[in-house]
Amino acid sequence: MRTTDFDFYLPDALIAQFPAKERTASRLLRLNGKTGALIDAQFIDLPDFISSGDLLVFNNTKVIKARLAGSKSTGGEIEALIERVIDTHHALAHIKSSRSPKPGSKLLFAKSFEAEVIERQDDLFLLKINHEADWLDLLEEYGSLPLPPYIEHDADAHDDERYQTVYAEHPGAVAAPTAGLHFDESMLDRLKANGVKIAYVTLHVGAGTFQPVRVDNIAEHKMHSERYSVPEETIALIQATRAQGNKVTAIGTTSMRALESAARSGELVAGSGDTDIFITPGYAFKVVERILTNFHLPKSTLLMLVSAFAGLENIQKAYQNAIDQKYRFFSYGDAMLIERRDAKQ
Repeated sequence: MRTTDFDFYLPDALIAQFPAKERTASRLLRLNGKTGALIDAQFIDLPDFISSGDLLVFNNTKVIKARLAGSKSTGGEIEALIERVIDTHHALAHIKSSRSPKPGSKLLFAKSFEAEVIERQDDLFLLKINHEADWLDLLEEYGSLPLPPYIEHDADAHDDERYQTVYAEHPGAVAAPTAGLHFDESMLDRLKANGVKIAYVTLHVGAGTFQPVRVDNIAEHKMHSERYSVPEETIALIQATRAQGNKVTAIGTTSMRALESAARSGELVAGSGDTDIFITPGYAFKVVERILTNFHLPKSTLLMLVSAFAGLENIQKAYQNAIDQKYRFFSYGDAMLIERRDAKQ
């Protein structure tokens, strides 16, 4: 397939620059992938669409303050976006600079701590700090939240709260698992009271999630790898849900990618690792029957994933409906609840 198959025109006015006043105040577009039927709804009514005994799988990653201002030893200004904290003193970073720093050079961040460039790995730089604090502590103190490039304001205290899920637990993401931003504690309590089961996976979302596919043939696109973990408890809940004839719902494309990565062998197994799974039309889904997700960027890998899940033509019609009805798009925007095209209804 061609990247242009996943392009569409989106008026700038529909790109959400700020979150809704309340987390659950978004709209919800329901899409039946099998029939193509669309229903305009409200997110607050989500519990009405999930049956007792169904399972929701959330990504409990936590967004880190990954953006750092700094300078080279020559005095030139730089900006770093920490893509992945590898261990206490090593991290991979994107670096924006007039000239790329060379191995062995020193970078001063926030006029407070220094990092050495160890090597370049494709478009990332391996950085090492020599400091009593570790990377996560330094980022929390000196970094800022890395809002997506289409959000035009700098992150403030409100973003620090709202660009983070209420159940975030494991630091490591540089982008939020945005489908989860719609949930507050009250919504989670309502779902549980209705007999809906809750489980968690972890996938540390990388900055590549915002990158459009730049090759014409999508099969030539190379995904950045991301760290994921699927615990035994989640596997057991999925198996029990299936045994009872109920549905498994991925809350967001990142939860979906973690689960499908754990099932790559054909059998769903617990564990941790790196994944560069790229889901495009023709992919055979192994784990979930339903996904809750936001509206995604043109030509993005996430748009390709939901097109694989529901059918490209269905997604194209759904997105045109969302544009016509003036839904809000992207990270702070509205949501979709999609039933898989080939799932049992």
